[in-house]
Amino acid sequence: MTVDIQEINRHVQDLRARLDPLYQEMGKIIVGQRTMIDRLLLGLLTGGHILLEGLPGLAKTLSVRTLAQGLQLSFHRIQFTPDLLPADVIGTQIYNPRTGDFSIKKGPIFANLVLADEINRAPAKVQSALLEAMQEKQVTIGDTSYALEQPFLVLATQNPIEQEGTYPLPEAQVDRFMLKLKLTYPNKDEELEILNRMAAIDPILTVAPVLAPEDIFALRRAIDQIYIDDKIKHYIVNVVHATRQPGDQGLDIGPFVQYGASPRATIFLTRAAKGQAFLDGRGYVTPQDVKSIGYDVLRHRIILTYEAEAEDISSETLLQRIFDSLRVP
Repeated sequence: MTVDIQEINRHVQDLRARLDPLYQEMGKIIVGQRTMIDRLLLGLLTGGHILLEGLPGLAKTLSVRTLAQGLQLSFHRIQFTPDLLPADVIGTQIYNPRTGDFSIKKGPIFANLVLADEINRAPAKVQSALLEAMQEKQVTIGDTSYALEQPFLVLATQNPIEQEGTYPLPEAQVDRFMLKLKLTYPNKDEELEILNRMAAIDPILTVAPVLAPEDIFALRRAIDQIYIDDKIKHYIVNVVHATRQPGDQGLDIGPFVQYGASPRATIFLTRAAKGQAFLDGRGYVTPQDVKSIGYDVLRHRIILTYEAEAEDISSETLLQRIFDSLRVP
């Protein structure tokens, strides 16, 4: 089958322009953090959930709320706490003594965008209530399963420095997040702009909704059409395989890796690379797309050994060595 790359390019560039108003609206509120905004949109356009990790005050919650305001979608925020129950997230059955029947009260998970704020503050039972919603796009209340409205996206935040009163996310749940973003402090110029915008007691924070659900579905269809060469597909498989069997790729990082990335990582890395190409206005994937998004897709899927932790070796360090060592097509 012949692929017309130029035609795909023109189509992608035309549709990519639809995102410009959303970037402008978010730029009214969010200073800097362009990479985070790109990743939030990439998750939205590829249907991948996102975990944002950063110190307090880095605009994690504000960014998600701003994105929701720029979209014509329903939005719910769930503040995770140690006393939260699964029914507080997905909903519950309510008994009516007059009729003897049960009615369903749907929880805040029934929204297009769900902000799971400080997700690691809830116990495992509550965190597991999200698993079915994130993977199957449905929730089960009683004996009935209810499909979630599309598009559906979970954007979770967590604080990396506080350990008291927190519950580490289980690996099965972490693996369902397409991307894990690590946020950093703004530079001096950005912080000065933040001061000028936000120092008022009641700053004016208004964002106009500029993107409708049908726009998002059209953009998703365009991303599916982006061309990815077989050589790049093999490159993606080699990258993921190197996290499991690094010795097969000539890497000596085996003692530091307890478990490598799952096949879900291969799917997400391919999908994210296509999304990155779309954001760059291209109709084809390059190896640089895989490298640029690879850290966010893979950093939370590599389980380190005690030896790696003892030597203060992070998953990012291992990924750097993998990308530096593998031959680029």
